[in-house]
Amino acid sequence: MDSHRFDAGVYARRLAAAASATADAGLAGLVITPGYDLRYLIGSRAQTLERLTALVLPASGDPTVVVPRLELASLKGSAVAELGLAVRDWVDGDDPYALVCAAFGGGPAATAVTDSMPALHLVPLADVLGVPPVLATDVLRRLRMVKEQCEIDALRKAGAAIDRVHARVPDFLRPGRTEADVAADIAEAIVAEGHSEVAFIIVGSGPHAADPHHGYSDRELRVGDIVVVDIGGAYEPGYHSDSTRTYSIGEPEAKVAQRYSVLQRAQRAAVEAVRPGATAEQVDAAARDVLAGAGLAEAFVHRTGHGIGLSVHEEPYIVTGNDLPLAAGMAFSVEPGVYFPGRWGARIEDIVVVTENGAEAVNNRPHDLIVVPAS
Repeated sequence: MDSHRFDAGVYARRLAAAASATADAGLAGLVITPGYDLRYLIGSRAQTLERLTALVLPASGDPTVVVPRLELASLKGSAVAELGLAVRDWVDGDDPYALVCAAFGGGPAATAVTDSMPALHLVPLADVLGVPPVLATDVLRRLRMVKEQCEIDALRKAGAAIDRVHARVPDFLRPGRTEADVAADIAEAIVAEGHSEVAFIIVGSGPHAADPHHGYSDRELRVGDIVVVDIGGAYEPGYHSDSTRTYSIGEPEAKVAQRYSVLQRAQRAAVEAVRPGATAEQVDAAARDVLAGAGLAEAFVHRTGHGIGLSVHEEPYIVTGNDLPLAAGMAFSVEPGVYFPGRWGARIEDIVVVTENGAEAVNNRPHDLIVVPAS
């Protein structure tokens, strides 16, 4: 088996489930161009280019992969060969959209397409199919939301790897170093601890900690800074870590420590609210209610969490208004934060997997405000 994907049986099950869901939706089939959906269904990491590559998955019948002849090598490493999928290659001058239409029998076909399909392909595809496509999100969302055991194992390994990086972060936080200096050390550590690549790095110090999506800058760290470190990477076969811890350079002010302790309670309450049957918005409310009870409702400016897997952000979203009942196997972040513009901010984030009777956190670093020596 290629280390960059699961064994072929995983993808065979997914294709069958996707075809069944497509039939249930009353559609003729799916057309999936490169992106996370294609990677999920056949383990392919092909890129979207101006020449069409697509998995054509009828609701009934055999799947076909349409691919430019000069891009055939892009299928290596995928499960296409092991699955025995038909491959229809084409050369410049051919009409690849006609090949897609032929795979559906040649007549008008009501299809669903991946949400990452570029307009470059969507418009001519819609023209040749004769029926405007819909998004495949509703067809595939349940499949991708509920993780299989092999996916959960990958998320556990990713979580343990990012925990090892966070264990090293205090050594990087020294007054006089810039956020960018720290980010460079973290990037090296993310790969050194087992990830295949860096997905993102946030090092928000002092007033920058009050910006949830700050990134990093040339600001120098100072004694008294609160520093939000939100980091993640891809762990083969492509599942992501994402964990935030907050650090204090020197002892924090009493008011900071007090507000941080409320944030700790909020994050813990949200994790404790996770169980099958609870809704996504109930988990969000569990964190929000604790902060509101301490007068900090206005300081919490984003949702409590997002699903994670092949994509850093995917369904389910843990947000007010999402009445989706949670189910065992769903995986998402629990990451309430408090932000005080121009001054400081803090966030605590773990990835959790819904179990039969609660939640399993794949991140296990302490949730305390981590005090780093000031010298």
